[in-house]
Amino acid sequence: MVSFRSALYTGEVAHHRLRPKRHRLRYKVFYLLLDLDEIETVTDSLRLFSRNRLNLFGFCDRDHGDGTAAPLREQIECHLRRAGVDAGGPIRLLTMPRVLGYVFNPLSIYFCHRIDNSLAAIFYEVSNTFGERHSYLVPLGAGSTGTVHQASRKTLYVSPFLGVDMSYSFTVSPPDEQLSVTITGHDAGGPLLVAKLAATRQSLTDAALARAFVVYPLLTLKVIAGIHWEALLLWLKGVRLERRSPAPREAITLGHERLPPTTKSGRTSV
Repeated sequence: MVSFRSALYTGEVAHHRLRPKRHRLRYKVFYLLLDLDEIETVTDSLRLFSRNRLNLFGFCDRDHGDGTAAPLREQIECHLRRAGVDAGGPIRLLTMPRVLGYVFNPLSIYFCHRIDNSLAAIFYEVSNTFGERHSYLVPLGAGSTGTVHQASRKTLYVSPFLGVDMSYSFTVSPPDEQLSVTITGHDAGGPLLVAKLAATRQSLTDAALARAFVVYPLLTLKVIAGIHWEALLLWLKGVRLERRSPAPREAITLGHERLPPTTKSGRTSV
């Protein structure tokens, strides 16, 4: 059996809105971690996974980056160079695959490494339901290990219940046997929304993909359905709508590293 650097991650996504009305959601999910240099090998080795064609599971290049046929790795490397990030090593993309030809990824994450395999930057690719896509590129200093703490101002309008006059803080345990990503949205009043993904690694095989299809049937359709269902619940709770802002002109917002938060508990609960 072929062993990949790419992998399958299964786990749970949870959101907790803190104000003006408290609102929680929790969904079981799975993601693929795809090494961009390995996708062709993966598709050649698996029967249930294809690139740019219909299958039970699939990866389409146009679902990411600028939506063109330009090689995805070249696009990411171009953004890294413009930001002055010295990478050159593996780039691994955490994303949901297409399921029976359909996908909507609110967030995909690129882990960009140096040649020595140390993490050089994390690239957060955000898509909204209005067909817009924007990314937040956050470099890491040399020698950064373990849990990563980063921040960026928000520039893309995503939810009709959240404006863009906000900032994000990211706390990430990069993919290993476990994976954890926590994103906190802050406005002038402090933390407003906390979203967390926690997942466990599995080998990427046809058997694992078949199990994922049974355990998480039509996951990507459920993602878009869940977004609209939770929006309805927020509206029924009386949370006011925020006026939609135009998409940013630049494709990338550059973020920065930050110090780990200091709280009594040392963590944020969702």
